[in-house]
Amino acid sequence: MEGIRERWEEIEDRVLSPQAAHARRSRGRQRPEEPDPIRTCFQRDRDRIIHSKAFRRLKDKTQVFLAPEGDHFRTRLTHTMEAAQIARNIARALRLNEDLAEAVALGHDLGHTPFGHAGEAVLAALHPDGFRHNEQSLRVVDVLERPGGMNLTFEVRDGILNHTIEGHPATLEAKVAHYADRIAYVNHDIDDAMRGGVLRQEELPREPIAVLGEDHSTRIATLVTDLVETSFGREAVTMSETVSSALLELRRFLFEHVYVGSRAKSEEEKAKGVVEALYRHYIENGAEPPGSGGADAVRDYVAGMTDRFAIHQYTRLFVPSTWPLDD
Repeated sequence: MEGIRERWEEIEDRVLSPQAAHARRSRGRQRPEEPDPIRTCFQRDRDRIIHSKAFRRLKDKTQVFLAPEGDHFRTRLTHTMEAAQIARNIARALRLNEDLAEAVALGHDLGHTPFGHAGEAVLAALHPDGFRHNEQSLRVVDVLERPGGMNLTFEVRDGILNHTIEGHPATLEAKVAHYADRIAYVNHDIDDAMRGGVLRQEELPREPIAVLGEDHSTRIATLVTDLVETSFGREAVTMSETVSSALLELRRFLFEHVYVGSRAKSEEEKAKGVVEALYRHYIENGAEPPGSGGADAVRDYVAGMTDRFAIHQYTRLFVPSTWPLDD
């Protein structure tokens, strides 16, 4: 097996764009460690994220619909997988580092709270330092997973922290992951809203739909193709003005008709109440969570919960048991 990783690094040097992040030239890890004999540093980071507990918990965290009962609604995990697939395809077409783009996409939502952005809003209001899921995602990989964190490379950590709209990532691969995240959620949230009876096809705004396409796969193809054609050979990752404007208009439409005040969000105030009650309880009762070290530990504990576990803990703590009491 000697030299396998080195051959991969040589292939990257020959094939990737000069603007790409090359594994051989990574800015390294927070703590030095021996290189893997087979995998590049970005491949190793991707695998560490996939095998983490935080990644597994995404399967029971809200994307749009709270605790959906239907088999086909997205969760935070399926969103992450769709975003990673889109990121990898874009990176390949642009001759960027697929492994880095995929690792960032797989790790970008590890710090998300139960009940999606509803839970995030509660912790942002209650915690002394506020709460931002991108910063919590970085905390997950740096501190909370494994003893001492995952020790990921600078490039993956930077991409996770800067995947939001206001972020300024250091690599083009992280910018690809940012766009892949948006392409994924705008399109699959329409799909889920239509499946859940919140939207009908004829209600979608006609101008952006005329630009992007009438159906899910056509819109993704349009967005990805435009991004690749606009960015190829450049030192930036971007979309054309026409397609970017259509995507932003579709996103605004979702905020008005799905993300705020729709039937998809009818249980959101209850979900916020669950997160607030748990946070306040753990702050006031130092015995929980196990090993509590104050407000930051409570934030970490509550943010790491799945929807199901949060509901279970709330029920255990605040809902009276029926008689006879369980032993």
